[in-house]
Amino acid sequence: MNKPVTDNINPKLDMMPYEFDAGYGTLAKMGLIVLQSDQTIEHEFSIILQSLDNSQDFAQKFTGGAIALYHSRIANFDDVTPENLKTMEQQMPIAAALLNRDFDYDVVGYACTSGATMIGEEKIEKIIQQFHPKAKATNPITACKAALAALNVKNMALLTPYPPEVTLAMQENLQNAGFCTKSVHSFYQAKDSLVARITSESILKAILQIGENDAIDAVFVSCTSLRVLKIIAEAEDILNKPVLSSNQVMAWHMLRLANIKASVQKGGMLFQR
Repeated sequence: MNKPVTDNINPKLDMMPYEFDAGYGTLAKMGLIVLQSDQTIEHEFSIILQSLDNSQDFAQKFTGGAIALYHSRIANFDDVTPENLKTMEQQMPIAAALLNRDFDYDVVGYACTSGATMIGEEKIEKIIQQFHPKAKATNPITACKAALAALNVKNMALLTPYPPEVTLAMQENLQNAGFCTKSVHSFYQAKDSLVARITSESILKAILQIGENDAIDAVFVSCTSLRVLKIIAEAEDILNKPVLSSNQVMAWHMLRLANIKASVQKGGMLFQR
């Protein structure tokens, strides 16, 4: 039992005994840098981690709170343009520093697919590790490529909400990594605050239309603001092929980087890898 320092104790107040434990995050501590305008990723990460805690293989070994997730917000423009996305590079040190260094993170993620594409994945990792040198770093486009590799996908379809110049830059990034984007599609919505209001039903219809092409091995839906998680399992059941989203691949990659191999109910085929 740990006893508190007794100097200056008020004699009118009873001192109660207490003990310390390891707190939250006994298995892993994860930090997440979220866009100021994002309305979705925190909800979907919460669903994934709760599903993880309730999964049979995980619950047999660990109790709730074994994985701790801490958020920081980063300033961004609501209008999604290459120029606006690149300005987040200047904001990254501020956001990374707001994640308490004393928490000793296992992994820190920057939650912007288009931002990581325009700024550069290596730059993102370097900035994060300036403040959290022991942590592994990731972002949705890096996580997407890791997921595609884990699923042995070569021919894919890309769906984004972005303007053409951002979408095409992402296609080029994936192509340069060896993934053939057989088809590219967009909702042509330039405001991130409105992207979060695109219905999951609209996204599902687009995925099914895109994914029915036999030449496509998987569909990747890019953007952390899009509400994709709840329709992934349904889309995969219909298409019989992997369906990936920015939030899903990033949660999977962060867990795997933290050496957590448990599956997630309705997390898609990816979480079986």
